[in-house]
Amino acid sequence: MTNMVLYEVKNRIGYITLNRPEKRNALSFEFVREIKSVFAAAENDAGCKIIIIRANGEAFCAGADLAYLQQLQNNSHEENLADSNNLMELFRMIYLSKKVVIAQVNGPALAGGCGLATVCDFCFATPSSTFGYTEVKIGFIPAIVMVFLIRKVGEKTARELLLSGNVFDAAHAKAYQLINEIYAAEEIEEKVNSIAATLVKSTSAQSLGMVKEMLAQAQNLSLDEALCYAAEMNAHARKTDDCIKGISAFLNKEKLSW
Repeated sequence: MTNMVLYEVKNRIGYITLNRPEKRNALSFEFVREIKSVFAAAENDAGCKIIIIRANGEAFCAGADLAYLQQLQNNSHEENLADSNNLMELFRMIYLSKKVVIAQVNGPALAGGCGLATVCDFCFATPSSTFGYTEVKIGFIPAIVMVFLIRKVGEKTARELLLSGNVFDAAHAKAYQLINEIYAAEEIEEKVNSIAATLVKSTSAQSLGMVKEMLAQAQNLSLDEALCYAAEMNAHARKTDDCIKGISAFLNKEKLSW
């Protein structure tokens, strides 16, 4: 393990910091693998309830490392498939995490970096942040992020963003519903920390995990299947420790401490 990815926990908020500022936090096989390892540690950390992904330097993540792109041209199909699966596994881990994952985007989030921000539950950016699925402009395709982007913004917007490959600012990203809010660079850290702290204090970890599971699964089902699944999850939720605790506190007018 190197120091390309940093991890710390404060007040039950886990901070995953991309730490390749000299490379604009560009992705390589090793970097993605290390992000996966650190994210798995955060996912399994009982002291971490909410995860924030952020970055050191002037860029959140500027896509793929140039040396890494050159290397791909000499890979066999099997090597390229293993590399693709590496990124797919990272996006899948984040999307299916039982914990809320927040992207704190400073500067560019391009290509794979834009994908990383896309798969998070919340995304906050600064006015100077830029976004773009730029793969088609270098003869590549935004294959993995496409699966998640269609779910997030719908096919019409996904077609516009993926087929044009255009880079756009934070205001357009918010209009596309890719990000939740824009904050000044000097206040984004404080704002994101406040949002995460509120989630820590006001929400049940078990409930968050179940809601995220349902968000991932329900849209793949027919209406009747989805409703049956929802009823099953509803019934299951009633027997969880958090639900028992929450209802008891509500009925007894006690202050909840999550």
